[in-house]
Amino acid sequence: MSFDLSVWALTDGATPEDVRTAVRQCRQGQHVDRYPDPRVVRFYRAITASYPDRQPTADTPWAVAPLHAAHDHVELNLHPDCADQVLLDIERLAGEHGLMLFDAQDGSVYPPPARVNT
Repeated sequence: MSFDLSVWALTDGATPEDVRTAVRQCRQGQHVDRYPDPRVVRFYRAITASYPDRQPTADTPWAVAPLHAAHDHVELNLHPDCADQVLLDIERLAGEHGLMLFDAQDGSVYPPPARVNT
């Protein structure tokens, strides 16, 4: 069993429910053909520079490779015993690229740190 996360590039002002709706639509095969959002492209390049998904090594964190990347999101299926650093890197890169993070285990949505009101 894997630990599943996804990062989402939605419009400014998107809510956690908007992310959950996008996840449901993706799971139902409802995809829109668009050019990839630059934030998704930058995130994908950054995370796979540290943790390759095309020619994964024996210690890869990916339970499913290559990663599923669409115009507005990247799915990250991780081995449940992957290093905590991988999760920290995903969270950091999602924040750096303005992406919302969806935790498939419990449906939680985490906005980028810049969007969190303090």
